[in-house]
Amino acid sequence: MKLFEPFAQRSLTLRNRIVVSPMCEYSATDGVPNDWHMVHLGSRAVGGAGVVIAEATAVSAQGRISPQDTGLWNQAQLEAWRPITRFIKAHGAIPGVQLAHAGRKASTLRPWDGHGPVPAGQGDWLTVAPSALPFDAGWNLPQALDEAGIQAVIADFRAAAQRALAAGFELVELHAAHGYLLHQFLSPLSNQRSDRYGGSFENRSRLVREVVIAVREVWPAELPLWLRISATDWADQGGWDIEQSIELARQVTSLGVDLIDVSSGGLLPHAKIPLAPGYQVPFAARIRHEAGVATGAVGLITGAEQAAQIVATGDADVVLIARESLRDPYFPRRAAQQLGAKIDAPAQYQRAW
Repeated sequence: MKLFEPFAQRSLTLRNRIVVSPMCEYSATDGVPNDWHMVHLGSRAVGGAGVVIAEATAVSAQGRISPQDTGLWNQAQLEAWRPITRFIKAHGAIPGVQLAHAGRKASTLRPWDGHGPVPAGQGDWLTVAPSALPFDAGWNLPQALDEAGIQAVIADFRAAAQRALAAGFELVELHAAHGYLLHQFLSPLSNQRSDRYGGSFENRSRLVREVVIAVREVWPAELPLWLRISATDWADQGGWDIEQSIELARQVTSLGVDLIDVSSGGLLPHAKIPLAPGYQVPFAARIRHEAGVATGAVGLITGAEQAAQIVATGDADVVLIARESLRDPYFPRRAAQQLGAKIDAPAQYQRAW
């Protein structure tokens, strides 16, 4: 059963091919994770996943999606992550973190507090983007980053990766999907610059490459680096698409990226996305076969047999479980039981398995 076979990434070996996808919990204070994050992430390590990736964690205060996002821009945040990563690792999973900058989608309300930007004067902050284009009507007009601002963002990713290592994380995923800053630079629909960071594919993808290079300089060679992308904007015309995604995958692989985590959408507020079980898997398959890089499939993967088939057929090397993991922290254990695979259980739980 390939889903439950080990998977090597540099010096690490995932105990199986099931990964807990990074999911925002909107529950931190000043970027500092707390007991909620310990229980949320720790229970999924106990649940049997091969990797547990912490939510989109901001590389700067300005890069937060919401005021309640976790961060890795200071020492207090670093220290608060340490017991969480220690617990994840102690229970057999690899602790990972997704490093992110929200760009023009920053300074927004968490979902249960409303929709759209944080109201002016109620804890909002200046947002930035490749171009001064708001995400949607009623959203904040971002400030276009100048060259110095772009270099500061690169430095923030680099410093956050250093803190991630000190905090005990063993895998870093860079967030270049879902309409956040790195994705905003990739897509011609949000990037209308005329300098060396805009225009051609080579220019629009420059920031992603430079972030990868900067992070790889401080992230140990023996530890894996992943990149999450949106394979398509689902735009009628003129957006980021699968062909550009394949070319980007080829380029970043040569720079030290070990796996492409393949999602889609998020750049356009009203894109028509053909939601269906496994609807993004074909993108992961194309990138895996045409770019020659390991991929992860994500998106409405909810069943054991479905997950097993994706890996068995070679469409992806790992599956990332998101909302199904929220519904069932023990999805890997239940999947193993259903498929007749053997999976170790903590001594405390063995009588149940």
